[in-house]
This record gives sequence, structure tokens and C-alpha cells, in this order.
Amino acid sequence: MRNIIIAGNWKMNKDMISTDEFCNTLAEYFSNYEDDMVGVIVAPPYPFLQSASDVLTYTPVEVAAQDVSVHKDGAFTGEVSASMLSSLGVVVCIVGHSERRQYHAETDDIVRAKMLELWAQNITPILCIGETLAQRDANETNAVIVAQLEGCLKGITDISDLIIAYEPIWAIGTGRTATPDQAQTVHAMIRSWIFDHYDKDAAENIHLLYGGSAKPENIGSLLMQKDIDGGLIGGASLNVEQFIAMINTANEILNTRRDK
Repeated sequence: MRNIIIAGNWKMNKDMISTDEFCNTLAEYFSNYEDDMVGVIVAPPYPFLQSASDVLTYTPVEVAAQDVSVHKDGAFTGEVSASMLSSLGVVVCIVGHSERRQYHAETDDIVRAKMLELWAQNITPILCIGETLAQRDANETNAVIVAQLEGCLKGITDISDLIIAYEPIWAIGTGRTATPDQAQTVHAMIRSWIFDHYDKDAAENIHLLYGGSAKPENIGSLLMQKDIDGGLIGGASLNVEQFIAMINTANEILNTRRDK
């Protein structure tokens, strides 16, 4: 049975003080919780990775980076390499987020190169894919998702160390959320594609997360879907009480599954 993952992408938010406050509250929460936990990930901005890691050292929370360079090292001002992330103990990194694709012109080829850099440092990529509202309205969702999968995973034969996040671009930061049925349909299609292009084990074991205005009010109905294994949370992950509420919901659902 796949675990549930609740991942928080803070984007360009918080400062050192608010990062410490958030992480200390999260650490205190875990110190009082004895049950088996869902997988929890937080992705602060680069400057606060070490601080977050220090506070969360003795918790099950993994600290992730929000992006990585395609370059190993060199004269690339402002870039951060996979080896730098590894030296901080970072074991997870988001790649291909729609905001990177939109504002930084990142292509599937660039995303693929970033994943290869991460894997070389034993860092798990969270690969983001998703369609625009115009593409959904034109019934192009499946074609767009398949093209992104084919482009990002071209020539990659082993995806055992990969998480995929389906993020409909039209639902990111808009307050609009894909219905559970809409999200499940795309997740099922992604899992089917993995089955066809890899094998049964890969399809059954890979974690598929939903991202796009997920929050405490709707996370439960999303996680109840067969092929949705967690959430990549944006705005709602900035509030530690809301983030913990989503962890609690995920735990309840996970325990229900285990009892069946």
C-alpha cells in the first residue's frame, strides 16, 4: 500500500524568523504524535533550507528545495547545484513547476536535465506537470500531460525514485480546484501511462500528488481518490495550523485504509 505524502511548497514566502516559528511548531506537533505518520515534506526558499533542516532534524519531516540548476558548477551567478543541495542534506527537490515553466521558460528538456542532476546526487525529484485552462477547455488535457511525461522522462528507464505532482495550472493560486473526479481521472491516466511505458511495479508504487489550491476543506475528498497519493500544497502550506490540519486528515485516511 502506498503511503500518503503531504508536501508544502512555500514558493517565495517567509523570512528566517517565520521559517523558524513554523518549523518549531511542526516539530512540537511531531513530538506529541506517536502514530504512524504520513510522509511530510516542506520546501522553503533556498536561504532557509539549513535553518529548516536544523529545526526538523529529529522529526520525520523531509526538507526539500524548490528548484535546482542544470549545471554541476561554474560561472552561473545565482544558480544552486544538486551537489550543493546534497551537501545540506536535502533529499527531495521540486522540478518543472508551472511557474518555472511560465516565468523562466523551462522546457521539458530542461526539467529532464535537472532530474538527472538530482538523481546523480541521490535526491528525489518531485516532477510537476499540468495543463492550462485553455488546454483543458479544448479537451487537450491528456495530450498535454502525455507530452510532458514523454519529454521529461525521455530515455529514463528507472523511475523508482520519483514523485509526480499533477498541478492543473488553472487551479494554482486561483482558488479554483479540480473536482476530486477531475483530479482522479488525470491521476489514473498518468498511472496507466506509467504502466504502459514502464511496468506494473512502477505504476503501483509511484506516488502521484495533486497540487492546485488544495486546502484543509478539500484535501480529504481528494485523498479519498484511488490514484491520488497526497498533495503538493501551495498557499495553505504557509499557515502551520492549516498544514497540520491536512496532515491530520491524511493520517485519518491512511489509518482507514490500513484497517480495511
